[in-house]
This record gives sequence, C-alpha cells and structure tokens, in this order.
Amino acid sequence: QVQLVESGGGLVQAGGSLRLSCAASGRSFSSSTMGWFRQAPGKAREFVAVISWSGGYTYYRDSVKGRFTISSDNAKNTVYLQMNSLNVEDTAVYYCAAAPARGELLLLRELNYANWGQGTQVTVSS
Repeated sequence: QVQLVESGGGLVQAGGSLRLSCAASGRSFSSSTMGWFRQAPGKAREFVAVISWSGGYTYYRDSVKGRFTISSDNAKNTVYLQMNSLNVEDTAVYYCAAAPARGELLLLRELNYANWGQGTQVTVSS
C-alpha cells in the first residue's frame, strides 16, 4: 500500500500558476507509476498526467499539454504537478494516484490505480 497526501491547491486568477505536490509513503515510491486526475463539479473524474516509475516517461491529456508538467523526486518520495497558464476550465479537485509499476507503461485509466490521495482543490477565477 502507498499512502498519498496532496498539497498546493488554492485560488488563483486565470493565467496564473500553481504547483501541486503529492507526498507518498509506504510501498517503495520508485516502483510506482504516479498519476494526477481531477474532478470538476458535476463531472466525472478525468486523467490529467502520468509519470513512469523512472521519471523518464510522461503523458498528458490534450487540454493541459504545454501548460502542465509532471515530475517526481524519488529521494523525497514526492510527485509534482506544475500548472501554468491556468484557466477557469482547470477548476477541480486534483487527486494524486499510485499504481504498481508495469515497466515504463503509462497508465491512463482510473481502474489501474489502487491508491489515491484525499484531493486538493484548485479554483481558477476569471
């Protein structure tokens, strides 16, 4: 099991930036594929970004490509989501998730992830 705690959410104006952090404990962080998901009010939770256990591979949903960057620091057991050029449509609760690594395979579906954080609210005002 991996325990995950997100932080860094808040209120920001459109065009601004935030950096989310996800601190992990439990199973070796370096053997986990880490993902970020989000859920806006009244909508289903959706994939945002994923990073492989080595940190060498990443993938993003189309709407955040070029604006968001996922990274990891295995020494700190922490994964980050740098979010730039935020817009109102990015408003959501953001969740960090962990899955046992399958090599460098990038996992995009919720069902692949067994461990979830409690979420952190990101609100972007116009």
